[in-house]
Amino acid sequence: MSPELIDLFYLIAAVLFIFGLKGLSHPRTAVRGNLLGSAGMLLAIVVTLLDRRIVSFEVIVAGIVVGALVGVILAYKVSMTSMPQVVAVFNGFGGGASALAVGAALEEALRGGFVEEISVQFTVAAALSALIGGVSFTGSAVAFGKLQGLVNDKPILIAGRHVLNVALAMICLGLSVWLVLDGTSSLSFWILAGVASLLGIMLVIPIGGADMPVVIALLNSYSGVAAAGHGWVLNNTVLIIAGSLVGAAGFILTALMCRAMNRSLVNVMFAGVGANVATIEESEDIYAGRVKAASAEEVAMLLQDARRVIIVPGYGMAVAQAQFVVQDLAELLESKGVEVDFAIHPVAGRMPGHMNVLLAEANIPYQKLKDMDEINPAFRQTDVVLVIGANDVVNPLARESDPSIPIAGMPILDVDQARSVVIVKRSLSPGFSGIANPLFAADNALMLFGDAKQVAMDLMTAVKEVA
Repeated sequence: MSPELIDLFYLIAAVLFIFGLKGLSHPRTAVRGNLLGSAGMLLAIVVTLLDRRIVSFEVIVAGIVVGALVGVILAYKVSMTSMPQVVAVFNGFGGGASALAVGAALEEALRGGFVEEISVQFTVAAALSALIGGVSFTGSAVAFGKLQGLVNDKPILIAGRHVLNVALAMICLGLSVWLVLDGTSSLSFWILAGVASLLGIMLVIPIGGADMPVVIALLNSYSGVAAAGHGWVLNNTVLIIAGSLVGAAGFILTALMCRAMNRSLVNVMFAGVGANVATIEESEDIYAGRVKAASAEEVAMLLQDARRVIIVPGYGMAVAQAQFVVQDLAELLESKGVEVDFAIHPVAGRMPGHMNVLLAEANIPYQKLKDMDEINPAFRQTDVVLVIGANDVVNPLARESDPSIPIAGMPILDVDQARSVVIVKRSLSPGFSGIANPLFAADNALMLFGDAKQVAMDLMTAVKEVA
């Protein structure tokens, strides 16, 4: 295959990547965008393998079959509520694969079988892949552990962690310089990958569950940068383009997530938000007997008389896998003439777009999924807001300017401005930020305690009986 033809196919693949990303920016075109991106990657892989003749075609076919089999099994077995964990695993594998592939390329180059000479571009890109790939691999592993419940999802604050992180970063910088200046040995590369892996653990361990959406977006960006470095090592144009697109998209998403929380990336990475949980005394100062518990029958009467209802989903809905029952409840209310919408906070759940994914799985029309800026003005004209498993994203304390409040300044859903607010939660326990929520004790608020799925089923039964 001629170099000109290969470059043409790579150009087509790059265009498919770009249009794929564009399609993923809107629910209406997301499926098409995903297919375009997948087609571009398939084209890039096939052209690369046919051109390089890296291994025998038997091994290539075996790899495709095994990979496809694993993908199909994951697609069918992994629930939508576990998508954040899957994304974390993909990020980690992407970064780790880039680092290992670059290490193999370096070893081959040192034996004289890969390139004519090891250039500065080669060693700089190798150092970048080892550093970013190592950090993204172990950082994603810790993120997976926190999301899966294998690791405490509260921030684990190790004494002297900032000093240790700076020391590890300086060691990585020194090893990178060693690798660039001395291209006759791969020892510095593998040590760099190991130290970077330790740095990845140390960077993610102190971050709590509330900030997982930002962490996942950032690690996605890291895996893209590692892939771009891999492309520079292999002198592969399409890999450079794909890695750069992923890196840029991930970083943009990270910035958007930080803006949605009104916090800087430095604060997210190093502040340890959620480590300090509100004590019983602090919670009593806010609740102090003002919390009003309600039954499903009482809430059903509110819903029956409402003209407009807004449902606010949160992580509690995801854990209970209540999205299908919530959709049935919404359809039941609409059949009685009630206008129902869903209010989506940008950082609700454990990954960007988590609530959108869950509600889409339940076939809720995307027109009913309203983002924060669109839905906030409507709360004043809403009869009942049903908050299902959300906490920090509806906490009025975010409007305070007190810097001791972890979520101070974070834009929230203004649910407290509705006529009535019903909060579905298992208990009065604080959210990921570790602080109490005055909304639970508001005059217009009712608490409906219980599992989100069971509560939604009870509400459906009660609404039918009221009719």
